[in-house]
Parts: sequence; structure tokens; C-alpha cells
Amino acid sequence: MILKTMALACVLAGASAAVHAAPATSPSAPGRACVQSPSRALELCTFVKSGRAWYQLKKDGVLVLKDSELGLAFAGESRARIATLGAVERNSVDTQWEQPWGEQRVIRDHHNELRVAYAADAAARGFDVVFRLFDDGLGLRYDYRHIAPGADVAISDEYTSFHFADRYQAWWFEAHDKVNLEGLYRHGDLARVKSAETPFTVQGQRNYVSIHQAALVDFAVMFLERRGPGLYKAGLYPWSDGVAVRKRGPFTTPWRTVLVGATPGALADSRIELNLNEPSKIADTSWIKPMKYVGVWWEIHLGKGTWSTGPQHAANTDNVKKYIDFAARNGFGGVLVEGWNKGWDGDWGKGVEFRFAEPTADFDIGAITAYGAAKGVELVGHHETGGATENYGAQLDDAMAFYHKYGVHSVKTGYVGAAGRYPRTGADGKPQYEWYGGQYMVNFHQRVNDAAAAQKISVVAHEPVMDTGLRRTWPNMLSREGARGQEWNAWGKPTNPPEHVTILPFTRMLAGPMDYTPGIFDVTFGKQTLEQRVQSTLANQLALYVVLYSPVQMAADLPENYEKYADAFQFIKDVPVDWERSRTLQSVIGDYAIVARQQRGARDWYLGAVTDEKARAVTVPLDFLDPALRYEAVIYRDADDADYRGNPTAYKIERRKVGAGDKLALRLAPGGGTAVRFRALD
Repeated sequence: MILKTMALACVLAGASAAVHAAPATSPSAPGRACVQSPSRALELCTFVKSGRAWYQLKKDGVLVLKDSELGLAFAGESRARIATLGAVERNSVDTQWEQPWGEQRVIRDHHNELRVAYAADAAARGFDVVFRLFDDGLGLRYDYRHIAPGADVAISDEYTSFHFADRYQAWWFEAHDKVNLEGLYRHGDLARVKSAETPFTVQGQRNYVSIHQAALVDFAVMFLERRGPGLYKAGLYPWSDGVAVRKRGPFTTPWRTVLVGATPGALADSRIELNLNEPSKIADTSWIKPMKYVGVWWEIHLGKGTWSTGPQHAANTDNVKKYIDFAARNGFGGVLVEGWNKGWDGDWGKGVEFRFAEPTADFDIGAITAYGAAKGVELVGHHETGGATENYGAQLDDAMAFYHKYGVHSVKTGYVGAAGRYPRTGADGKPQYEWYGGQYMVNFHQRVNDAAAAQKISVVAHEPVMDTGLRRTWPNMLSREGARGQEWNAWGKPTNPPEHVTILPFTRMLAGPMDYTPGIFDVTFGKQTLEQRVQSTLANQLALYVVLYSPVQMAADLPENYEKYADAFQFIKDVPVDWERSRTLQSVIGDYAIVARQQRGARDWYLGAVTDEKARAVTVPLDFLDPALRYEAVIYRDADDADYRGNPTAYKIERRKVGAGDKLALRLAPGGGTAVRFRALD
């Protein structure tokens, strides 16, 4: 019998105690091996057919994935024929571990594992697959342990496939994206999807399913490409010479993950990707601090200031000190400053002119950081590379040491590049262009994070490789972009439609925290055309602090706009960025999303609800609250006549006493939202 409890001392110490026992299994015929999830809700079987390895996945006895292939292809080699299943090993684990920060403090890792060896006619190309089956999904990875130590191999392709067994609707954007993963999600029948980035989410008659990956290290990003009705094969972003991945000696791949749930919330609340990553490699994480921040940022996107030097240069000492004063008055921990260093003049998109330890003449970093330290406010650093990774890499260690010298503990990185391709110098001295999801960029991002960690600096990556749960292993990987964020609402053509933030929790956010930068109160900023400004109500902007999780949340608007709406601004001041637990409540992808989170180490809860262009009336049971307590609900909602099209800043603030047995009726205006603080009463 699998133990269901652990000693509390082990949990609080971050310890992990695995309990090994006979996992739930189902009868296995010759040449076939099966395993069930701990509750027996899911069943995976693998087998050999026609010289190839296959798997299938069922939920409650009904196929989720039909026969789907396994394996990798190697450059210059014919495909090895799989002869039979070899050794089969089983294991069962039930542990708990604690995140230093996150959407959930204590995470349970409860799964059954099946390791299967597939014997090939070319012995060196036989491989193992490790399957881990959780009650809410599957992780699988390859172990090519028979490759000789020191032998170089080139992977040319991946055979892994996902053969959907039901009729599905999908939410996706195409692979080989040209704007650094910042496309708008499309919605339609699965048959319309030719290729897709992951996370790739679909809705069937019985289940919601999402495909992604975990523990992406020294490998290429996986995308999906259609190979037939309901059939999608893994693709790998290749090097410029066509090779997908280069490895030396025995190796394991990242995990391929399949989340399965009856509701959208079941996907959003899964912790599979975190559980499939290794424990933290940073022993002392006390320097890693979640926080809210403001910044010299939105004013530049609005054209009120510039990144380049000159009379409108926003990153000047006096201006930054004003933001520091505002942050200190309102309890924010940092001020982001963009455009502070040399290189922004001219065509900065080329990136080769950036100098990461040389401030502009009007930016006195010593005076600024000393001024901030006296007020308890840190400088949030910024390294825009313009896609010039070699230029950044040559300065990387010095750049991080420079920030460390001035007490900077977090840096936002940027890789604005043309068409998602990044130049590097080839062996012949000529430029080669590498995909944003290729092994080169995966390894470069890891190198940046390692250099930052060495100086006790956390990273918020824009134009990133999509998160795959590595924040468990490297907790200084605080957040990433990886989707259309708020900046598109300043200059996008069009800006983000209202449905965008109701899709993100069940697509992009399944990968991990997102630096969306919410909190714009002046949603029109003088624009008359709807598609050229923020398409939401003010209350919707408040709700985003709960709906879209990040351990670093920006109050993105100009300080004067918060002063204009001081009572609404109180919610941003109050809302935490670190959570004890999170629950995704009733939601419909693309229509509305409702999320509740409990403040870490405290009794208060917060709720956020957002809708698309349609008004909604939704009743929310408050059964997530502690039944032993009463709460004051402070409700920030759309006014009765609010509408993102014509009256976006109309809101009301109400208070009422509630408990776990009550229900809260939400009225969401078109493009609107509701934000609630549930303050525990003594």
C-alpha cells in the first residue's frame, strides 16, 4: 500500500521521501506492458508492431490517444527495427516537496512509473522509454543508454506522435512563429491545425488535453505537425545545417507531457511539469524574492519617452528617482528601467552596439541604486540584446557582475530578433541563423541563467524559450514572456482582443509564469479606435493579477493614472505575488476564466475573473475558503454601465461578509472583470 502522508519535518525541510511499492498495473499480454495512474483513472500501454514501438493512453477505459509512435531518428542512419519489448521495470512514488515561491507552496508528486526497454536490430539504437503516469496526465522520455561514451550522434528527427482518439476543438498558433511566440491564438476544429507550438490545448467530448514538454535542457524545442486525421508528430527546431540535436554519449531527452482533465481548470491546476523536473540546484534560495514593481517602460511604449538618448530619454536619473519615490510610497519592491545603457541609439534592433556595463551619461546607476536602497526599492535590471547573442555572451559575466556590484537582484532579458532567427558565427566565419527554439538558443538561455545565478540574480526572460518547469531546478528563473503581453496594447495592429486573457490560462500559462505586465488604468490613452488601445475595462486589469500568475508582477501604468484611481489602485497594492495554493474555478476557454488563490503563509484569499467581449453573469461557490472563518469580501467590479468599448473605466467597490458556504454572483461587463480580496476576520 502506498503511504499517503509524510513527516511534516521532511516537507518543511524541502526533503523528498519516495515510497516504492507495486504500482497499479493492468494485465500485460506478451509483447505489451501497461500501467495505471494511482487512482486507476488513466492507463497507458506500450507494445511493438511492424518493427516499431507504440503507446496508447486511456482515461476511464476510453481511448484518449490511439496507437502513437515512439523513437528518434539519427542522421545518416536507416531507421532501426524494433524487435521486441525487453526488460520492464516498475516503480511507484508518493512524495511532497516545497517550492521556494510559486502558485502552490507544497506540491504532491504521486505517480506510477513504467520503464520499458525496446530491443532494436541495431543494438546501439535500442532505447528505453520511461513513462510516468499521474492521475491528471502522462510524462514520457527517452533514455538512449546504449550509445558508447564519447560517441557523437546527430538526431535528425523525432517519431513521437500523439494520435487523438476523439473529435476535438483546438487553441493554437502556428509553429515557426515569426514574432517570438507572440501570436494570437486561433480556435477551431482540430483538422485546421497544420502545425502548433506547445502547450497545445484541445477540447473533446469527454476531456480536455494539452501537449507540452518538461525539463528542456540541451535539446531542441518540440513543436507539433499534422500527419493525418487527428495525428500529430513531434518536430524539433533544427540547427542551421539541418541537424535537430547534437549529443555525445548516452543521453536522455526532455519529457513529452500529456495533460488530461475533465475541465479546463484541471489542466491549469496540474503540477506535472514541475514534478518532472529535478529538485533545485540552488541550495540557498533566500535571495530570490517575488515582488511587485513599477518601471520606466509604459511611457516609452506610448511614445512619451524614448529608449535612445536625447531630450526625451526616459532612463535619466531624475525620472528614475520619481519612480523610486512612487514605488516606496506604495510598497513596491523594484523599478524596472529600460534604455539605461549604451547602444539604444540608432537601429538598436541589430543589437551589436549594446554595452551591458556602460550606462548612458544621464543615468547615474550608483546614485540611483543608493537612493533606492535608502527607500527599500531595488533597481530591476534590463538586458535587451537585439538578438545579438554573441555580443551579449561576450559581455555576460561582466554584465552580471556589474549589476551585482550595485545590488541588482533581478534582470529582464530581451531577444528582439528578426523572424525568430538569431545569428551566430559558423566554423567558416560566416553568419548562421538559428531558430528561437533550437538547441543553440535553449543552451544560450541556460548559460544566461547560470551566469545570473552565480551573481545571485534572477531572470525574467522576454522573447524566451517556452518554460518547461525548469524553475523547480533553477528557482531564479522567475518568469517569462512567450505570448502577447500588455505591450501589444500600446502599438499592436490590432491590440489584444478581450478573449486573449481568457485563453492564456489554458494554453501559454500551462507552461509556467508569464510576465504579462497588467494594470493599465488609462486604457484608451487618447486613442479613439478600439483596436489601437487596451481592449478591457479597468476592473479586468485588476483581475489579471490573480488570473495570470507570475511571481513578479508589474504595475505597468504611469504613476499619475494610479493616483487618479487611488481606490482601485488599492487592490494592486494589496494583492500578493506568492501563493499558498491556487484553484482554477469554472471557466470556458476563450469565454471567461475565474481563478482563486490563497496568500502564502496567510489566511486571505484573492479571486480574479475575466471575460471576452460578451457580458457574463456567473455564480461562484466560495467553498475554497476556510470553513472555520468568516471573511470580508472587498469586491472591485465593473459598474452596471461599464463596457470595454465605450465606458471602460467605470467600476464599483463593494464590501460584504461571506463564508465558505456562500456563493458570489459576478456580473462581468463586456471585456470586463472582477477582482476580490477575501480578508479573513478575527
